[in-house]
Amino acid sequence: MSHPASPPLTERQEARRRRILHASAQLASRGGFDAVQMREVAESSQVALGTLYRYFPSKVHLLVATMQDQLEHMHGTLRKKPPAGDTAAERVAETLMRAFRALQREPHLADAMVRALTFADRSVSPEVDQVSRQTTVIILDAMGLDDPTPAQLSAVRVIEHTWHSALITWLSGRASIAQVKIDIETVCRLIDLTGPSDG
Repeated sequence: MSHPASPPLTERQEARRRRILHASAQLASRGGFDAVQMREVAESSQVALGTLYRYFPSKVHLLVATMQDQLEHMHGTLRKKPPAGDTAAERVAETLMRAFRALQREPHLADAMVRALTFADRSVSPEVDQVSRQTTVIILDAMGLDDPTPAQLSAVRVIEHTWHSALITWLSGRASIAQVKIDIETVCRLIDLTGPSDG
């Protein structure tokens, strides 16, 4: 399947991109969305401002890419210590709550990334799609599924939407962690409803 992807980055470009994402996460951790200024990111990651804009055309592009990077890192951690629930629904709920708690430890960073996702317009679609794909992979991994049915994929999308809006309501102080946990556990029950029927 060929699609016009940008050419893969060289090792030096990949290292530069990693430095940029690291600087973005550090600045966001300290002061949230407003603390991430492109000039400071460039200085902190030791790249020219023009180069930074070639990699990430705007702060929103950069912060959405930072979220994708954080999720990838989280996925690696989850793979080393997979969730222990008996059912797919329990494993997914545990996985998402672990991801939630990781974000809870860095509230400024979480707020900056979620705000960027909320502000993202069509020009940021590829980056937003990557965040969505990464979240899907994390959920499917917890379910133990390689080949989901359309109904299961639909359930996964609804779980993703719930997780995302739970993050927003928690960050804005409108929901407690306990409420978030109940909502996540409730939506994860969709998995049992869409599982292949026995017989």
